[in-house]
Amino acid sequence: QVQLVESGGGLVQPGGSLRLSCVASGFIFSKYAMSWYRQAPGKERELVASINYSGRSANYVDSVKGRFTISRDNAEKTVYLQMNSLKAEDTAVYYCAKDLLQFSVLSRWMRYDYWGQGTQVTVSS
Repeated sequence: QVQLVESGGGLVQPGGSLRLSCVASGFIFSKYAMSWYRQAPGKERELVASINYSGRSANYVDSVKGRFTISRDNAEKTVYLQMNSLKAEDTAVYYCAKDLLQFSVLSRWMRYDYWGQGTQVTVSS
């Protein structure tokens, strides 16, 4: 069965860095776009970044552009989110998600069929 397992979250001071990982299994990873979402307490879930199946194309929400980088290793079936210059407002549970369709072009209308369990990121001094 499909599994997505995130790791790498934790407590970091403002200005610090973290790298999140999401290891996938149960499907042909190299055929699907992947995304990172986050949800802060009392807020709606927010799309943070997406990467296409090959890793050659990526999109970011404006609030993280220039600070976060999404990448993937198809051989390792892993998608990453490198987060630099972290701010208190980045505090949230971060989830990776699998695109419903194969070989999708990245768009805001992408749909997802599997989600990881989430990893907590807390940015605080």
